[in-house]
Amino acid sequence: MHTMTAPGGSPAITVPLQQDAKVIGLVGLAHASSHFGHLLLPLMFPVFISEFALSYSALGLLMTTFFVVSGVGQAGAGFVVDRFGARPLLFLALGIFALACGAASLVTGYQGLLMVAALAGLGNATFHPVDFTILNQRVSAQRLGYAFSAHGLTGNLGWAAAPVFFASLSGAFGWRNAYLGAALMYLAILGVLVLNGDKLSTQVVQRDRQGNKEHDLAFMKLPVVWWCFGFFLLSTMTLAVVQSFAVSILKAMHGVSFEAATFTITAYMLSGAFGVLVGGFIAARVASSDRVVAVAMGVGALFLALCGTGMLNAGATMVVLAATGFAVGIGGPSRDMMIKKATPAGATGRVYGLVYSGLDTGFAISPLVFGVFMDRGWYGATLMGAGAVLMLSVVAALGVGKRTPR
Repeated sequence: MHTMTAPGGSPAITVPLQQDAKVIGLVGLAHASSHFGHLLLPLMFPVFISEFALSYSALGLLMTTFFVVSGVGQAGAGFVVDRFGARPLLFLALGIFALACGAASLVTGYQGLLMVAALAGLGNATFHPVDFTILNQRVSAQRLGYAFSAHGLTGNLGWAAAPVFFASLSGAFGWRNAYLGAALMYLAILGVLVLNGDKLSTQVVQRDRQGNKEHDLAFMKLPVVWWCFGFFLLSTMTLAVVQSFAVSILKAMHGVSFEAATFTITAYMLSGAFGVLVGGFIAARVASSDRVVAVAMGVGALFLALCGTGMLNAGATMVVLAATGFAVGIGGPSRDMMIKKATPAGATGRVYGLVYSGLDTGFAISPLVFGVFMDRGWYGATLMGAGAVLMLSVVAALGVGKRTPR
């Protein structure tokens, strides 16, 4: 049975569970590959330092390049998705990631790495507008909460798989061959999605017969869209602090070993994945998505602030920090439902593209802001600042709910 799309973008006819599961699985595989791509360069930073004599500032610019290209590209990709469908852009993105990995295996210096960062950012740009357009159109309405949960979960698994993949292959065959292996992996994923392409087709938005260009941009006049953008920017700034600085903070504040601190970040991500799983059931049953998000982010903010006070010992700090991941993860699926409810009919790709570019923006600017704190030795203040920013995202979430029709 084919899914018919209702005016609001949700399927009007419930499809069999098996068909929904296939769509969710295919989109989840694509999303995992996107998150895997976030770590293509950072995991090899120690290698680049020794091979090319690069500074940390130069390496940081690689990631800024990645997320700037991804953010700008993501905002534009939504328009292309709405006009030409999600499937072509999904295939193109995987091909670009494969090309980026192939190029990484051949780099001989910093300029080559910058090119790889830009290519990988371009590949990453399309995934959120593509993924959510497919899920919103091809998955039955009552299963969307679970679909969003699976989507978030597979993203976390992509992050978790990358270190194992590169550590194993680079140790056995060298770092250049590890990148070739990653290129082959992306081509294999592309092959799987092409073979199942009928599950990934989406309806396109019909152009205004009068050729009115303003129609494509009309959604940008809606305040709710910018509140959504603000939410993603703020909540992602906090995640960037955890990913970039938590290891250094734990070592400086509590003297824990590098291994223990790194394990805490792994625990944060795994707790987040479990939180996303639990959050999927909540999103499917609780209509007030904005309030679920606000509570989840509020609890996470308080946990971070508690860690920043220095009142807890090392063990308790690591446990509470990991618990922060669980709290934030619970809000993930409801966050995606919140964005769906705020999206005007026929503008799924454009809205998700613009809104999720806030994620890239947060990743790009957070290390610059909180890096100043770290340079000054304000380790506790960095965690408390991250908590304060996350609390601001609570205000943004409630602002989205206030401006979304119930």
